[in-house]
Formats: sequence, structure tokens, C-alpha cells
Amino acid sequence: MPDASDLSTSLPSGLEPELGGHLRDAPNRSGLEPELGGAVRQQGVYVDERTCIGCTHCAHVARNTFYIEPDHGRARAIRQDGDPDDLVQEAIDTCPVDCIHWVDYTELRQLEAVRKYQVIPVAGFPVDKAMSMPRRRRRRQPPSLEG
Repeated sequence: MPDASDLSTSLPSGLEPELGGHLRDAPNRSGLEPELGGAVRQQGVYVDERTCIGCTHCAHVARNTFYIEPDHGRARAIRQDGDPDDLVQEAIDTCPVDCIHWVDYTELRQLEAVRKYQVIPVAGFPVDKAMSMPRRRRRRQPPSLEG
């Protein structure tokens, strides 16, 4: 009679990963690929925050995908599978400055990494002015008295 531990390792539980170990560890896999199919999730949504004017149309249409970042007042895609594709496409179509794009999942990670260091300009100021604002604030602050 087989041991109970032998049965648990031989019977599939339905929770095994879709891909075998050699495919999961392949260097050309990012981990973001949808393995269950189709072109539906082959692309992700990306918001170009420098172009965004903060109109909030996308956040009102696709509430589970977009939100308005409180610090800068710009839209951001927070969840790639939050809303159906047709609703996300409607949100993209309502954008007056076309700052929302479908991008390939492999590009999405690179775009997010670049965005990490971008400077969001202060509304109404040129970009150079926005970059100099933190420097001006530091000059205006009185020197701290450290004992």
C-alpha cells in the first residue's frame, strides 16, 4: 500500500504552475506574461505622467485601473487587470492629451524603471523651473541648529 506522502506528491492538485521549471527560469521570461492566453493580456497600460494634465477622465471611466496620484495630480495605472479591456480602451479614448498607451509587457517594466527617476513639472512652470524648485526651497530654509 502506498504511503500518504507518496500520493500527495504524485497526484496533481490543480495548483501547479502552468510552465515547467525550465521555462519559468528562462532568461527571456519576465514573469509578467499571461500564460492563459490571447492578445488580451499581452499588453499593459502605461500612463505618460509628464504628458498627463490630470483631467481625471480615465480614473472616472476605469476606476480599478487608474487613479490620480495625490502628490502631482497625474493619472497612474495601478492595476493591469482591474477593468475589462473595452473599459480601459474607453478610458484611453477619453484622454484629451493621449497620454495613455497600450505597451508590450516586456516594455512596461523598462518604462516603469525610467519613470522612477523622472521629474514631474509643477503645473504652470517650465520643466527647468520645476527642477530647480527643490534647490530653492533648501536655500530658503533656515539652517537647522544641531546641538
